[in-house]
Amino acid sequence: MKSLLALLLFVGLLVGPAVLFAQPADAPATRNGDAPRFPGQKSDKEVLLPNGWSLSPAGKQVAMGDFPVRVELSPDGKYAAVLHNGYGEHEVRIVSLADGKIVTTASVRQSFYGLAFSADGKQVYVSGGEDECIYAFPFDQGTLGPVKKIQVADPKDVFVVSGITLHNQHIYACGLLGDKLRKLDVNSGEQVGEVTFDDDSFPYGICLDSPREIAYVSLWGKSKVAVIDLKSMTKTAEIEVLSHPTEMELLRGGKWLFASCSNDNSVVLVDTETRGQKEIIRTSLFPQAANGSTPASICVSPDEGVLLAANADNNNIAVFDIKKPGQTKSLGFIPVGWYPTCVRFDAQGEKILVTNGKGLTSRANRNGPNPNLNADATVREYIAGLFKGTLSLIASPSPAEMSQMTKTAFRCSPLKADQSPNIAAVDERNPVPREVGQPSPIKHCVYIIKENRTYDQLFGDIQLGNGDPTLCIFPEQVTPNHHALAKQFVLLDNFYVESEVSADGHEWSMAAYATDFVEKTWPLSYRGGRGKLTYPSEGKLKISEPSSGYIWDQCKEAGVSYFSFGEFVDNGKTPNAPATTKIAALQGHFDPQFRSYDLDYPDAKRADQFIRRWNQFIEEDNLPSFIILRLPNDHTYGTRIGKPTPTAMVADNDAALGRVVDAISHSKAWPQTAIFVVQDDAQNGSDHVDAHRTVALAISPYTQKRGLDSTLYSTSSMLRTMELILGMPPMTQFDAAATPMHASFLADPDLTPYAAIPAQVDVNAKNDKYAWGAKLSEQLDLSSEDAADDLLFGEIVWRSVRGANSPMPAPVRSAFVFAEVEDDDDDDDDD
Repeated sequence: MKSLLALLLFVGLLVGPAVLFAQPADAPATRNGDAPRFPGQKSDKEVLLPNGWSLSPAGKQVAMGDFPVRVELSPDGKYAAVLHNGYGEHEVRIVSLADGKIVTTASVRQSFYGLAFSADGKQVYVSGGEDECIYAFPFDQGTLGPVKKIQVADPKDVFVVSGITLHNQHIYACGLLGDKLRKLDVNSGEQVGEVTFDDDSFPYGICLDSPREIAYVSLWGKSKVAVIDLKSMTKTAEIEVLSHPTEMELLRGGKWLFASCSNDNSVVLVDTETRGQKEIIRTSLFPQAANGSTPASICVSPDEGVLLAANADNNNIAVFDIKKPGQTKSLGFIPVGWYPTCVRFDAQGEKILVTNGKGLTSRANRNGPNPNLNADATVREYIAGLFKGTLSLIASPSPAEMSQMTKTAFRCSPLKADQSPNIAAVDERNPVPREVGQPSPIKHCVYIIKENRTYDQLFGDIQLGNGDPTLCIFPEQVTPNHHALAKQFVLLDNFYVESEVSADGHEWSMAAYATDFVEKTWPLSYRGGRGKLTYPSEGKLKISEPSSGYIWDQCKEAGVSYFSFGEFVDNGKTPNAPATTKIAALQGHFDPQFRSYDLDYPDAKRADQFIRRWNQFIEEDNLPSFIILRLPNDHTYGTRIGKPTPTAMVADNDAALGRVVDAISHSKAWPQTAIFVVQDDAQNGSDHVDAHRTVALAISPYTQKRGLDSTLYSTSSMLRTMELILGMPPMTQFDAAATPMHASFLADPDLTPYAAIPAQVDVNAKNDKYAWGAKLSEQLDLSSEDAADDLLFGEIVWRSVRGANSPMPAPVRSAFVFAEVEDDDDDDDDD
């Protein structure tokens, strides 16, 4: 505790919640005209991420498995149990805190967040997620014994076990989708009580006030904490907090309750006697920062003097002095790994434990994709399970160490206090304003979203850019319009998505953010879940929505007219049936005759409908300022018998894009229009730079003949650019911090229209029964984005184009962070 106590006594650091240092002068920035910055290692302690943020984690790193989400200490303080809930193996790893070595690993079929030790330390309990059970492991000196399964609900029920805790020979289990809290006898497993919450409450975690026989349950979907009388198993009250309450901590004998609110950059302090909010503690680097820190986990030091909050999307731990509740003071920030999911003090308060969900480095999947369904799963590498997590072991910092760590945390972030664009010298005549509110000659932005392709898959054959022609499977003959547009306007060869798959990809594309609900649930559905935790994106679930909203919410707030063709829209049962949307802000702002994702519906027809409505807008003189257009068929059907070949579907998609640009550029709105094209994610292909690098285009009279722009951009950069053009502030920290695409634009327009190029291959070509992977394609679920096994699907598409005897090269992922990762003897991952 010595360093922790010293830190509390270091009065000079106590300057107010989350306001400690001005941004260092040497904070990362992108300046137009500089040599291109590429993701990867930039020094022996720091690596640049594709989104412009960096990692420089403190402490010792212990290699973990796929997406560790929770760590809990054994009652004797000698061991830590780490729960993994990613796309890959769900497991518990026991780590010895004396030496940081993994002692035992035990796998379970499925789990979700819940993890607890019994009071005597002889049992470890793990939630069974969609399998509606709790796994009980005997525990002895770091060793896990044979598992016992306690059934919480019928396996066919929709309960989904989340947070769990133990008290007086009873287990209490949250039902995430069942909206219930169940009480079970710890020995017999018999249910002895139940509390039902309102629909869509999503009960997540439990915090016990044992002396008072009270439990506090965080309602992830309701911005509330429920108060439960454990004796009567009744809900006695609900306490208002902020969006997405997750973990909670009690102190001062139950007088005060801290609740982390992950969708609001906040920890809320509640007076449990009055049940009112005492204080809101901002955890972001800057107190007025927009949404995006994601403080989903908190803990309090053993002496109740320090609060830690894990900012998952900022890759740091916010540290606070809480000796005087209601007068919380910031102590600084600790830089950690990628997407910290849980933070805990050890028993003495001398060590801080952090699970980094996405770890410390990305890996090249040199052993995959592997089309053999019987292959050992450990060699089937796929982006959803590629990033191996870590456990950080950090000594509680001294004042001097805290000061240095805080400076590092600020240096790793490109965010600025005033959220102004991350730019330097820009021509004052550039059509992309430098600040919100400055005029732009561009009055209309068209934002086109496509599906799942990497840069090298389409543009690897363009000599001007940084491409690898050996990885190009849809070259100029297949995608003549993509190639012509990149050459006639601007080629972007250093552009990345922030997402891994479509579930978070459509969220990032429309919100510059994906909530912790999306990040924590999509791996379960993608790995082959039980159909309970389903695809969380595109307006399917209210809980998925960021508190900061989507781009259409921003338009509505700013008085900018907007319209959607197919994005966040649900198709009718037939192509002739009108589409609908659950999104309130899109009501009256979408085309019900436009068909969203449906691989049986050609993109050519989508282009027809878009062009009809575009012309109608022009004729009626009511063209929206912001238009979203979805062209999804470059996803392809693989080699399913009787369906269009991958080459045919990509060619159809290319021709549709060309016709759309042709129509816009020949209209009277062209002099005031910019078209932005991006993939929602880049998971289904190879790229020699990074698997997040994708196909992106900027098309406007102001980008005509721009040539090559190798500035590091991300999807958030594209959003930030459109926001500046349309006079809107950023939605989150990520579009606020992103580099706008000034370098892609020129001051003087060239109004030459674009002439669409007809398809150069047969867009009606069909797969026959002899196509490589035809039988396997029949087994794939292609009813929605990413429902199919992406490893296998990628292999099928590759061999369809390159030939049955041409195995797909392994995509290369750049290193995301430097770390001295200590592999333990029990960890056989080939990192």
